[in-house]
Amino acid sequence: MRKLSMEELNRLSVDEFKTTKKIPITVVLDNIRSLNNVGSAFRTSDAFLIEKIMLCGITGQPPHRDIQKTALGATESVDWEYFDDTAAAIEQLREENYTICALEQVENSVKLHDFIPGQGIKYALVFGNEVFGVEDNVLKSCDHILEIPQLGTKHSLNISVTMGIAIWDFVFKMGVLSK
Repeated sequence: MRKLSMEELNRLSVDEFKTTKKIPITVVLDNIRSLNNVGSAFRTSDAFLIEKIMLCGITGQPPHRDIQKTALGATESVDWEYFDDTAAAIEQLREENYTICALEQVENSVKLHDFIPGQGIKYALVFGNEVFGVEDNVLKSCDHILEIPQLGTKHSLNISVTMGIAIWDFVFKMGVLSK
């Protein structure tokens, strides 16, 4: 066994990424305080050809060295927009016919592994503040609230881990990885 070289990985250039058809998923960051988590959102979104990221409220914006530290250049490939208010971002997504899904622990949430994305549907995945989670007014405007089941003593996962799990799950269930 040997590690693959960069050439063997056959990754897209930034220009190729910009013109490649994207997975119909938008990531919404609701008041994320850690710039490293913002950078991770960019890097994960690049890895899975996500359409764009909506940075909301106190969420940091590129360019910033702490975002770049984890994004590793993905701020150049992934499109993004900034909104003062997450509710305004959700409203725009609704106008663009997105189905809104928050990742949060609430009564009657749907376990992520039980949720099956529909074909031909555009999704927005909302990830909340590291301490307070997704804002209550945003949760009320979501079509689905999804939860990643956990078994240990901690009550939550880091947002960057949650993003990786949720985005991979959606992309896999949408059949993109089997092509």
